[in-house]
Amino acid sequence: MSSALTLVQAAAEAAGAQQYPAGTLYVVATPIGNLADITLRAVHVLGLVDAVACEDTRVTAGLLNHLGLHKPLVALHQHNEQAASATLVERLARGERIAYVSDAGTPAVSDPGARLVAAVQAAGHRTVPLPGASSALAALSVAGDGDSPGFAFAGFLPTKAGERRAALQALLAQPLTQVLFEAPHRIEALLRELAEAAPERRVTLGRELTKQFETVVTLPAAELPAWIAADANRLRGEFVLVLHAPAPSAAADADALPAEAERALQTLLAELPLKQAVSLAATLSGAPRNALYQRALALRG
Repeated sequence: MSSALTLVQAAAEAAGAQQYPAGTLYVVATPIGNLADITLRAVHVLGLVDAVACEDTRVTAGLLNHLGLHKPLVALHQHNEQAASATLVERLARGERIAYVSDAGTPAVSDPGARLVAAVQAAGHRTVPLPGASSALAALSVAGDGDSPGFAFAGFLPTKAGERRAALQALLAQPLTQVLFEAPHRIEALLRELAEAAPERRVTLGRELTKQFETVVTLPAAELPAWIAADANRLRGEFVLVLHAPAPSAAADADALPAEAERALQTLLAELPLKQAVSLAATLSGAPRNALYQRALALRG
């Protein structure tokens, strides 16, 4: 208990000077596996609030016990989020401070919490984020995808095979780095589909991030099925995948117009205004209108 008290005191010294208004929802990030990743500000706020709303009361009770804190817990998960949000809004209206935590990481990122935040804001109450651990950002930080123009968070893909393949194809067509989550029982299927759809695309796979048996590997997609099959332990735990942005040459190839569309566009541009030429070229060739428009702008200088 003495160590817990020391931690709480240190948190108060580090974070106590800030204002923590009543009638506010505090959205608190918690560790994704390593308890040392809790922030001092999170510890201070969890000790300050009147109640802690959480995805699983058993998980959160364990975290609070580890910190030496004891707070009333309110379950708020995907099955009761609407009803529980209404109750919490009423408590905020009475001037209570409420924290919300998911089981791990930053709430409302492929976890419950977004509907609660929306309900609180719609009722006119403040929401304050307390940043901390995030498996998506942790994986991005070790992906080394320095040439990417940016990233997008896709979360979990659909569970049905056909829908998952379609969603994956749509992501691979984008110029951005993509961050995915996947469960252990579906990871092999996802890696096979990645290998078939984009064998040369580099992928960073993070498994059990921040935990004792953390694994991070970056390979071409074609090599991932064999890599995960080589050791049964690699199927355990939760997964984060970073689909690196396509190489500039690959992106340029993907944007190139078919030869017949290029010929049609050049012929029409010689006789017609740009927009009309693009419209007719799209009708005649079936090529994407946006790609034709960009190419027409380039040809016109």
